[in-house]
Amino acid sequence: MRIVLVANRLSGSGRTDADRILELITDAGAEAETRGLDQLDEPLPAGTERVVVAGGDGSVGVAARAAAGAGVPLAVLPTGTANDFANALNLPTELAKACGLATDPAARTEHREIGLACGQPFVNAAAAGLSSVASRLAKPHKKRLGALAYAFGAVRAGLTAPHTPCRVLVDGDQVFDGDAWSVVVAVSGAFGGGSNIGGTRHDDDHLDVAVVPARSRFALVRHGYHMRRGMLTQQDDVPHHRGRVIEVDVPPGTEFNVDGDPRPLEPARFTLLDGGVRVVVPG
Repeated sequence: MRIVLVANRLSGSGRTDADRILELITDAGAEAETRGLDQLDEPLPAGTERVVVAGGDGSVGVAARAAAGAGVPLAVLPTGTANDFANALNLPTELAKACGLATDPAARTEHREIGLACGQPFVNAAAAGLSSVASRLAKPHKKRLGALAYAFGAVRAGLTAPHTPCRVLVDGDQVFDGDAWSVVVAVSGAFGGGSNIGGTRHDDDHLDVAVVPARSRFALVRHGYHMRRGMLTQQDDVPHHRGRVIEVDVPPGTEFNVDGDPRPLEPARFTLLDGGVRVVVPG
């Protein structure tokens, strides 16, 4: 099998795993060409049969778009901090097993959607409000706490961060206008080291958006609990909508947490990449 290996050495344990991954993949009989994330806008080599990405959720989105463009499956080696996308698909976390699955020509694949945040790919969620603040507060503690850093950031954000005024449009129709603790535009719906808004579908060709309206901070405890259990969208006071185009109007400079990467989006417009991608999954 001829693969393109994308190893993000700056993600999670990627600094030490990249050479080990290449060794495991070649030992399995695959021919591998390595590329950096910044090289994936270039055409993949002729004869490429699979793209294998080692990194966190932000790396997965970039590699997914490259695999989709080449019409080949994507395999994910979860070497990031939270690995929400890999966990949602029950991918193996032990490196040798993950490499074995990634290089198995008979491995099963599933269709997954790819979101675009102002044209940039993401596979889990883009969130403004407390979720973005929590991600920023967690970042300095990732190396020491791992995925627990997200819980630390969430607690601090819930206690101190202000609400955010926002207006949400779904396929041109306004569905929310007011103050919100969080607004989450979702593909898989996973984010924050194990949280999930729930209610998403990976084959309906639609994005989801959920809004947590600004009410009491005490209510945030309940919403936080339901996010950890993947049931946020089941709450009666949480507006949940689906559409092909989601637009979120927030104050200038407001950051979105896009698959773990805080960034301003102006204007914040979300769409889907046509066709999505096939992802290698356990049988």
